[in-house]
Amino acid sequence: MDAEAAARAWVDAWDRAWRARDESELAPVYADDVVYRSHPDREPQPPLDYARSAFADEADDLELWWGEPLVAGNRAAVEWWAALTESGEPVTLAGASWLTFGDDDRVVEQHDYWTVTPGRASPWKGWGASSAE
Repeated sequence: MDAEAAARAWVDAWDRAWRARDESELAPVYADDVVYRSHPDREPQPPLDYARSAFADEADDLELWWGEPLVAGNRAAVEWWAALTESGEPVTLAGASWLTFGDDDRVVEQHDYWTVTPGRASPWKGWGASSAE
């Protein structure tokens, strides 16, 4: 099990899926029985179902940034930032995903924390870099 490689594969899959608004790009990085919580206030749901629903409300003007994964054992945390138009309104989403990987490097559990702010904003200088850099 290589959590560093698995975290980078997860980032790559989400980057491709979100930019293309194609949830099928996510299938390879999730275990069949994954427990996925898109927000602390929501019940678990299949990640592809969540992505399909979220992508349906978004316009084609996505700006997307990814932080460096922080990896410990079979877990990783990844910050992300997105500026986009959702349901006709410009918004900025900023959050973090906590990932647990199985022996096959696929996500077996994920929970996200995020916020939404009206308007479009880019991350501040130095955002997303690991403290080791």
